[in-house]
Amino acid sequence: MDPVGVLTSVRRFQLATPDGNRTNGTNGSFEQGSQEVVETANRLLPKWVPEWWVRAVLAVLVLAFAWYGGKLLVRLIGRRVARRFRRPSVSQAVLRSIRVAVMFLAVLTAAALVGVGLDDILLSVTVLTAAAGVVIAPILGSIISGLFVLSDQSYEIGDMIEIVDADDGTRGFVEEITFQYTKIFTLDNTFLVIPNGTIRERDVINYSAEDLRTRLTLDVLVPYECDLAEARSLIERAAREDDIVIGGGPDIRIGSARYPAAPTCYIDDYADNGVSLRLRYWVKEPYKLTAVRSRVQENIWEAFEVAEIGFPYPHRQVVFDEPDDAGVSERPR
Repeated sequence: MDPVGVLTSVRRFQLATPDGNRTNGTNGSFEQGSQEVVETANRLLPKWVPEWWVRAVLAVLVLAFAWYGGKLLVRLIGRRVARRFRRPSVSQAVLRSIRVAVMFLAVLTAAALVGVGLDDILLSVTVLTAAAGVVIAPILGSIISGLFVLSDQSYEIGDMIEIVDADDGTRGFVEEITFQYTKIFTLDNTFLVIPNGTIRERDVINYSAEDLRTRLTLDVLVPYECDLAEARSLIERAAREDDIVIGGGPDIRIGSARYPAAPTCYIDDYADNGVSLRLRYWVKEPYKLTAVRSRVQENIWEAFEVAEIGFPYPHRQVVFDEPDDAGVSERPR
C-alpha cells in the first residue's frame, strides 16, 4: 500500500465539505463538546491560568479516570461475564477487550482536549499502518491465531499440557491465554510464553482437558525360567500398592471402547533374553507421573526380590581354548 496515495485519499475526504472545514459529522460534535468543556473550565479558574495548562490537566484526568474506571468496571461486571462465558480464557479476553475499549475512548477524548482533531489521528494511524504494514502483519496474524485458540478450546487456563518438541517436550500448566500469546508455568518453575501463531503449528498434549485420569505403560522383562502367571500377578499387585494408581472399579470409557481400570499385565513379546511383559495402569491425576512410575518400578523390584525372580540381561562368557590352540575366544551366552 502506497502511503502517499492513502494520504491523498484521506485529504480529499476531509476537504469534501462545502466550507472546506475538515471537522464534520460526529467528529465535529465530539470536538465541539471537548472545546465547551475547556471553555467552562477556563471560566471557573482564575484568569492567569493558561489555556494549554487547563487542556493538559483535563487530558491527564481523563486518562487517569479511564484507567481506574476501567479496573472498577471490570471488577463490577467480572462475575457476570464469568457466568456468561464458562471458559476462563474467554471471560478474561472479554474483560481485557473492555478495558482496551475504555482506554481507547479516553485517548480520543484526551487528544480532543489538547486540540488534536480526530481526523488528524485517523490520518496519522492510516499513514503509519500503511508504512509499517510489514511490522504489523505478524501481530495481526498472532491476534487471529489467538481467536482460533480461544474458539478451538484445545486447552484452558489451569490445564496441564505438554508441548511436543523434537528433542524433549515441555510440560506445565496454562497460566494465561491472550490474543497474542499463551503463557505456561512449567514444572521447572519457569514461565514459557509462546505466540499463538507458533503454538497452533505444534503438537499439544492436554493431560487434564476433561478427565484427569491418565494411563501409563511399563515394560518389564522376566526370564523364561520363571512362572509367568506369578510374575504377572506380582506386577499387577505392585502397581495397586501405590495410592495414586487406580486399583479397580468400573471400566474406563475412551470413545466407544472400554478399558479395565485395574492394573493389567499382558505378555507383549518373546525377546532374546526373556519374556517382555507390558503393564498398563491408570493414575488418578497427571501431575506427578514420573514419581508414580518410579514408585511402581520400586514395588516391582521388591516383589521380584522376595519371589526370587530375577531380571534377565545379556551375559558374556569367556572360554579359554586348550593349550595347543592359541588365542582366546568369546561367545555369547
